[in-house]
Amino acid sequence: MRPTLAAAGRGRILFGGDYNPEQWPEETWQDDVRLMKDARVNSVTLGVFSWSKLEPEPGAREFGWLDRLMDLMHEGGIGVVLATPTASPPPWMGRLHPDTLPRDADGRTEVWGGRQHFSHSSATYRRYAAAITEDLAARYGTHPALTMWHINNEYCTFDYGDEAAAAFRRWLREKYRTLDALNSAWGTAFWSQGYDTWDGILPPRHAHYLKNPAQVLDFRRFTSDMLLECFTAERDIVRRHTPHTPVTSNFMPLWIGQDAWRWAEQEDVVSVDLYPDPRDPLGGQRGALVQDLTRSQARGPWMLMEQAAGPVNWRGVNHPKSRGLNRLWSLQAVARGADAVCYFQWRQSRQGAEKFHSGMVSHAGEHGRTYQEVRQLGHELARIGSSVTGSQIVSDVAILHDWHSWWAGAHEGRLSAEVDLPEVLTAWHRALWEAHLATDFAHPEHDLSGYRLVVVPQLYLLTDAAVDNLLRYVHGGGTLVCGFLTGVADEDDRVRPGGMDARLRELFGIRTLHEWWPLEAGETVECEGFRGTLWSEEIEAEPGVARTVPYRGGELDGLPAVLHNGRAWYVSTLPEPEALRELLASVAEGAGVRPVLAGLPDGVEAVRRGELLFLLNHGREPVTVEVPGDHRELLGGEKVTGSLTLGRYGVAVLRS
Repeated sequence: MRPTLAAAGRGRILFGGDYNPEQWPEETWQDDVRLMKDARVNSVTLGVFSWSKLEPEPGAREFGWLDRLMDLMHEGGIGVVLATPTASPPPWMGRLHPDTLPRDADGRTEVWGGRQHFSHSSATYRRYAAAITEDLAARYGTHPALTMWHINNEYCTFDYGDEAAAAFRRWLREKYRTLDALNSAWGTAFWSQGYDTWDGILPPRHAHYLKNPAQVLDFRRFTSDMLLECFTAERDIVRRHTPHTPVTSNFMPLWIGQDAWRWAEQEDVVSVDLYPDPRDPLGGQRGALVQDLTRSQARGPWMLMEQAAGPVNWRGVNHPKSRGLNRLWSLQAVARGADAVCYFQWRQSRQGAEKFHSGMVSHAGEHGRTYQEVRQLGHELARIGSSVTGSQIVSDVAILHDWHSWWAGAHEGRLSAEVDLPEVLTAWHRALWEAHLATDFAHPEHDLSGYRLVVVPQLYLLTDAAVDNLLRYVHGGGTLVCGFLTGVADEDDRVRPGGMDARLRELFGIRTLHEWWPLEAGETVECEGFRGTLWSEEIEAEPGVARTVPYRGGELDGLPAVLHNGRAWYVSTLPEPEALRELLASVAEGAGVRPVLAGLPDGVEAVRRGELLFLLNHGREPVTVEVPGDHRELLGGEKVTGSLTLGRYGVAVLRS
């Protein structure tokens, strides 16, 4: 049995963040421990970017400073998530071993001076990474402060260099076996691209015109696999030394470069970094989407590895968080399944590229607002931890998402550059979020039988197994709602006859899909009862499919915008937000799905986790919420009967 997040938390919500004490004189360390204990910090991550400190020259080891820190944390009752430092190789590695440096699609070498400057395919890099990981695991595997391993950091390197090219060819040979199979899968009969030797195949580097989309799709698959190989190599080393200590590596939210479904299967703890824009009025919903996706990948409790206590440093304008917003979004993560709430970073840096990225202790110090809000949150998390950790969220709705479909649909020669899958996904999740319906995410080949409603915002690429799975779900009594541009291509990005898989056309009652009609930015199309955005389609319905919503006016006048055939719905445009919410709420009600709590004011989110009901006010004005029955509010300890008032960005955690 794999170790879990519960093994690290021991009945507590893990609270803390990245700690980079090597940036500070040692006399600061004792003060850090004092402030951590005062804020109820019980976990820090050490060593994420410490490779040059640990190995200042090839083969050297400088562990004394880390020894003292591990001991200091243990004496202070603070657990350590110990990182392998392999996300940022020392300058000597790139200087002595240029083969470890990645190249971009234009052939430019990425050199040291930043971070993530490593070729995932370089045998030299992998050898050095394994060696430092081996020595860390051997030295600290039995240290009482160690609670978890954190491998690398935000794997996000694309490499088009010679090392990657050789590895890409090996990957392709293993997948296709023969050049005939590769040429068929890539459609190389187009533009005279047929390959007569494996050595002629390169990564999709800079080209005169459009690149082969099937080649680009496979290169994305290859990149995800190579990075995963780097992760599992280091994971296996630390597991050998500490088989009962959980291992993680942090995802970036909804990032295009990793097949996160496959990655999550290789982690003991699924963790994510989450930085919604504090000026975004839908920041809470965007956070909820990532939280739902991460919880679904984890199939249970997950770890918020990084968030900001205040502003970040990488937006065009970096705004702080308003009073209460940090608390609101942190407790939202707990409501949606997080058993760990952590930050980048503990103490705000005074030098380096991220000196204006906030820390739990900001430049204002312990008397500043940031630390005082962090301290309050730490005490509240300690108060509710034993009541919430390990508990689950039950959802009757699943949203389907697949990275391979995203990769294929994002190619250069698509019908509309305005169609951005994350924004389409966000629009559909927002509709369900505003309808107060609890949602999971699932892969299109996952078992869907436990859900009353499955929604597909967009899955341009669907394997035969995925199509069969959707048909099996509907024929088994489930309700399915699909958005536009779904089921267009197979796994090789080959357009299916008729422009949509024939089995799906039959399921939705589509006789013929004549033309796709993408819309310009800001353009809308009139439909009966609502307006559509972004996309429209010229569809002919099968005779007898009478339950349709037609387009009104223009080229598509009278043709179906929405088809409803039994338990299957097809939406050929993107309805404006209110219309999409009403549509999905109506379909959900017909499928027997009920809101978490009825009659909620606008901007109030309700999430039920285990025995607890979380109420979160995403507005700046107080609101009154009706909550039938008697409850105990755990954050403040008050008794609640019938209703309660949530202040600006207010949160209540209720137990009946």
